[in-house]
Amino acid sequence: MSADDALPGQDPAETPHYHGHRERLRDRFRRAGAEALSDYELMELVLFRALPRRDVKPLAKALISTFGSFAEAVHAPTTRLKEIDGLGDAAITEIQLVAAAAGRIAKGQLKRRTALSSWTQVIDYCRAGMAFADKEQFRILFLDKRNHLIADEVQQTGTIDHTPVYPREVIKRALEVSATAVILVHNHPSGDPTPSAADVQMTKAIATIAAPLGITVHDHIIIGKNGHASLKSMKLM
Repeated sequence: MSADDALPGQDPAETPHYHGHRERLRDRFRRAGAEALSDYELMELVLFRALPRRDVKPLAKALISTFGSFAEAVHAPTTRLKEIDGLGDAAITEIQLVAAAAGRIAKGQLKRRTALSSWTQVIDYCRAGMAFADKEQFRILFLDKRNHLIADEVQQTGTIDHTPVYPREVIKRALEVSATAVILVHNHPSGDPTPSAADVQMTKAIATIAAPLGITVHDHIIIGKNGHASLKSMKLM
C-alpha cells in the first residue's frame, strides 16, 4: 500500500481497508491495462479522484447496474446521473470528463486522416458522441475537396424519437463553411439503427438540393447502441 493513500495526518497502517484495494486495482491497471478490469472496476478508478475518502465499489457497481455498461454510464445525461444515490457534482464531472476525452481523441484521429479512407475512425467518432445520447441529434460532418474534415456540427436536437431537419438549412451551412461534401449522421436512442422511411426521404431531399451546387452527400449514418447503419451501403440513397 502506498503512503500516498493515507489520509492527512494518519499512519498508513491505520488507513481504511479500501485504500489497499485502490492500490491493488491501480497496480493491476498499470500491469495489464484496462482489458484486465471489469466495467465496475474501471468506474472505480474514475471515481477515486472525486471521492478520495469513500469506498467507491458499491457506487461503481450501482452505476454499471443502472446504465448497463461503462460506456453507457459515462455518456449518461447529468439528470440521470444525479438520480444515483451518493453521486455528487465532483464525481459526475469526473465521469463526464471520460466521455469528453474519448470524443476529443476520436475527433483528433479523424482530422488527421481523409474521412472516406478511414471509415472506422468516422464511425468511432460518431459513436463516441452519439451512441448513448437520450435524445435524437442530427449532425453534419463538413468535408473539403480532399475529404478532410472542415467542421462537425450538431444542427438539431430533438426528442427521444424525432429530430426536425430542414434540407435547405443543411445546404446553406455547407456553403457557409465552403464544404464540397457532407456526411449526415443522426442517432436512434432506441438503440436500433435501422433507417426509417422518413430518414431515407430526408436524405434524398438533401442530396437533390446539394447536387446542382456541387456538394456531394457521401452517406447518411445512423448510430445506435446496438450498432450503426449506412444508407449508402444499404443502397437507400
